[in-house]
Amino acid sequence: MVGEHSVMPVTVPRLDKAELPTLERFREVNATFPKTAEVLAHKRQGGKVFGWLCTYVPEEIIHAAGALPVRITGYSQETELEDGNAYLYINNCSFSRSCLQMGLRGEYDFLDGVVAGSTCDGARRLFDLWHYYIKTPFHHVLTVPRKYTEKAHALYYQQVVQFKQHLEEFLGIQITDDELRHSIEVYNESRALLRSLYELRKQDTPPITGAETMEVLDASFRMPKELFNQWLNDLLDELEAQDRAHKARARLMVVGSVMNNPEFIRSIEAQGGLVVTDELCTSTRYWSDPVVLDGDKSPLEAISRRYLNNFPCARMVPSDGRFGRILELARDYRVDGVVSQIIRYCVTYAHDLPLLRDKLKAQGIPMLALDVEYGTSGSGQIQTRVQAFLEMLEARKKG
Repeated sequence: MVGEHSVMPVTVPRLDKAELPTLERFREVNATFPKTAEVLAHKRQGGKVFGWLCTYVPEEIIHAAGALPVRITGYSQETELEDGNAYLYINNCSFSRSCLQMGLRGEYDFLDGVVAGSTCDGARRLFDLWHYYIKTPFHHVLTVPRKYTEKAHALYYQQVVQFKQHLEEFLGIQITDDELRHSIEVYNESRALLRSLYELRKQDTPPITGAETMEVLDASFRMPKELFNQWLNDLLDELEAQDRAHKARARLMVVGSVMNNPEFIRSIEAQGGLVVTDELCTSTRYWSDPVVLDGDKSPLEAISRRYLNNFPCARMVPSDGRFGRILELARDYRVDGVVSQIIRYCVTYAHDLPLLRDKLKAQGIPMLALDVEYGTSGSGQIQTRVQAFLEMLEARKKG
């Protein structure tokens, strides 16, 4: 395990079997984030940019206000966190400290606002410190219930209403139902396109790797959704036109803490494992469920119900719904094994791990549990454990 105060980039060969021009465009967005060409162009045109910290923040409301939502993430590799450690106790996860350090160093100085959900202590303290020290003009935090009862839905709906009102007051505008419906359409299109991308990964020899998929997902948080949808359509066409087929020693699923580092996935795939699906707030839990407009519900009610009912985080209770969806993914994608990566001090997922391990074991699905720091690219120790896990999975198949 690499210590949190050291940087150890791991060079892993790419598995690309044919050039994908659109994937290179997504990589350029990620390489230049947070100050991408798309973000800077939006600012030059007088647009507002709002950062969000949790998948329980309804992006459609920000989008309907004419602003650009971008996800606040930390450094793309394990990095020294002197500034983050100075303001947050080190028993806060390194994701929170990495994001805070980028904010303190002015790397998010283009933001007009920051929106968070009260989903875990790390995210909540990150928001408080951002508000106090970085002083982005607009700040809002939504209280997110841990249950799915009608009382919980009523509470969260009021939180969403208050967020919309606060945003309207700050921008001096009124967000109409028609604008909300348009934003719902744009975001639902994005979710449907990402589902199409994931469907390709169900194939015996998928045309796209897990690392490449994460590069696409990362870009989805960092550019206008309309442009992202256009590019993703292009990528799907390229994948259909090209003869790409990735074979693997084992089909894997990755679960656990927030993670947006393709190099971690690539380090697994370089050893012969192929990540065919995942359960992360930066992947499946981000795009899985659409906003459903039906009956007499207003667009705002439909948005609030989608976000509280979406593929659950480990903080939500009861856990059975989440475990059921993970097992369904494992079946649909014919997973041989699961890799859990949990950031040190990520209490929510650490507490959840034994329960999930038991559920998977009951279905005959082995799990490899890795204790990591945010941004890790796969240390030598991790690669050794992955190699042993793959060998075990191969032996099971032969037996």
